[in-house]
Amino acid sequence: MQNKFFRVLCLASCGLWSTLPTLAQDQPQHLRSVQLTAGMHLIQAEVASSFEERQIGLMNRRSMPVGAGMLFVFEEANPQCFWMKNTLIPLSIAFVADDGTVVNVADMQAMSEVSHCSGKPVRYALEMNQGWFAKRGIKPGFKMSGGPWPK
Repeated sequence: MQNKFFRVLCLASCGLWSTLPTLAQDQPQHLRSVQLTAGMHLIQAEVASSFEERQIGLMNRRSMPVGAGMLFVFEEANPQCFWMKNTLIPLSIAFVADDGTVVNVADMQAMSEVSHCSGKPVRYALEMNQGWFAKRGIKPGFKMSGGPWPK
């Protein structure tokens, strides 16, 4: 009788534990942030630097404040590609070189699996609400500062 109870308890708890990663991915992540500057515009960007943080990104958020974004930091410069699976808000992404120069900008539609890639190898990508870069005249060649980039 005790063995049967233990097996039922183990199965119940093992079943619960196996759903925890799924539950965690259904919630937006909130990461440490840094202040970035794009000309006279201030950005408060959460920093996604681990594989897991980058993988979740801005998934499952229903909104984002105007001056907020997410900075994706990679270990080395490579061609970087992003898609919007499970991302509920439309975003624009700027791929940024080591010196803070914007390489290219792309608009991305919510819930899309279409890839948007950097024009050359980069270590940084900055996601903001869709249209944020265009409204401020930020395009390839523009220099960002703060965070990992020179002032």
